Amino acid sequence: MADPSSEKLAESSAASRKSLNVPPNQTGISSELASISEIDQEKAQVKQTEDVPPVRDITGWRWALVVAAILSSTFLFALDNTIVADVQADIVVTFNDVSKLSWLSVGFLIGAASTNLVWGKIFGQFNAKWTYIISIIIFEAGSALCGGAPNMPALIVGRALCGFGGSGTVIGPIIGGAFTDSSAGWRWAFYINLCIGAACAPVYLFLLPNYDPRPGVPLLNRAKEVDCLGGILIIGAFVSGVMAVSFGDVTYPWNSGKIIGLFVCSGILFIIFSIQQVYTILTTSSRRIFPIEFLKSRTMLILFAMTSAGGTAIFIPIYMIPIFFQFTRNDSALEAGVRLLPFIFLMIFAVISNGAILSAYGYYMPWYTAGGILVLIGGSLMFADVTPDTSIAKIYGFTILIGFGVGLFAQASFSVAQAVVAEELVSSAVGFITCAQVGGVTIALAIANSVFLNGSQEKIQAILPDLPAAEIQQAIAGAGSEFVKNLTEIQQKEVIQATVESMSKTYAMVITAGALTAVLSLLMKREKLFMSATIGGA
Repeated sequence: MADPSSEKLAESSAASRKSLNVPPNQTGISSELASISEIDQEKAQVKQTEDVPPVRDITGWRWALVVAAILSSTFLFALDNTIVADVQADIVVTFNDVSKLSWLSVGFLIGAASTNLVWGKIFGQFNAKWTYIISIIIFEAGSALCGGAPNMPALIVGRALCGFGGSGTVIGPIIGGAFTDSSAGWRWAFYINLCIGAACAPVYLFLLPNYDPRPGVPLLNRAKEVDCLGGILIIGAFVSGVMAVSFGDVTYPWNSGKIIGLFVCSGILFIIFSIQQVYTILTTSSRRIFPIEFLKSRTMLILFAMTSAGGTAIFIPIYMIPIFFQFTRNDSALEAGVRLLPFIFLMIFAVISNGAILSAYGYYMPWYTAGGILVLIGGSLMFADVTPDTSIAKIYGFTILIGFGVGLFAQASFSVAQAVVAEELVSSAVGFITCAQVGGVTIALAIANSVFLNGSQEKIQAILPDLPAAEIQQAIAGAGSEFVKNLTEIQQKEVIQATVESMSKTYAMVITAGALTAVLSLLMKREKLFMSATIGGA
């Protein structure tokens, strides 16, 4: 009896010969072509099976609720990241302590930047649902501490806890301004996190699906897989370095032992961390928190640098534009926050356009070149061509150049990084780029705050030598409009001019970010990648 599989093979071979117009007597060639045809058919069937998307466990209204709850947490991180840009004046007035002003913005980012890589490893070891819920709880605890803070140190600790829970983007100043100008006060800028978090809690608990990356492995064994030493070293290095930049010449002179000690401590910890990661001390190549292998990739290193530059170009305008309008136009907190809308809307439009077009065509290098040039032009104009009398239309135009330019490449690195690495390294690539984004913003804001505060205080002290330093610092913090009203007309002009000049100097970092992006883009490969749009953290 003939084997059925042999019969099918013969029939397939005959069909292949017929479709290819091969005479039956050409057995050698026909057999080879038949085999090729069968292989192609099998590959097509496998590909068709692989292309079928996995079925979701949650559908309908439950799926909508889960997505909304997750997006709400992203919204809260975004809100908390930037909300102090427009409530810092009232906070300083409440606590009468401007020396720690920079911590209001940097505290959150320290928590996010220093723990970002650690969270990535934790999610890779433990149940994703409960790890996510724990991060939300930490964030909400920080928000509660911020809202009820009795003093500035408590508020700073709360901000760091919020940063430990996550990172965010750009809409905070407008909402923060609304709270500041209302009877609710600045504390509700943080209490709102608790309200939204409580509303979403049932979804997190009962609808969010469980995902265990290592089922059956005991918790203790999972905990041992986390690179604890590396996490401690990177957190210490980040915190001491940012403290040095933030306190330098604001709380202590640059040449003081405390500032020098912080810089030395940060440098030593970064060196020890590098050695520990390279030589896998008390860890392994698979467990270490920093993806050392990416340091050998030119593309990944360029993406890291340009992502840091993008974060710098986003957050310096977000923090400086409201203060500019409060000083020069006597704007309220809400009005000053609304002035950011042209910058934000054009940036969001550019990000969405980049995501859609990049995923469709795959050419990524031109986005960085064009974006870097626009950021360079906009930053140069804000640095050199802005005075207290510059029209609002010009300010909008300059900041739109920055916003649209940075939007062209700020999020692109997440998609490009995932496309250029091996599949098993995708999660590490996302963490690597997120570290660049949040870390770059942290360092940039610390430097920008230091430049602005030191420059303004020095200039205003020269104009008003008899005025106590505390009053000058409070005015610089954002309460400047009320402070300026009590001065003579000549003094008003001089103080505002001094403040705007100091503010303009911070845009030197935006210029550097744009120039760096444009130059590095020329070193990128002219290649086309197959990728999908991906949204990152900051």
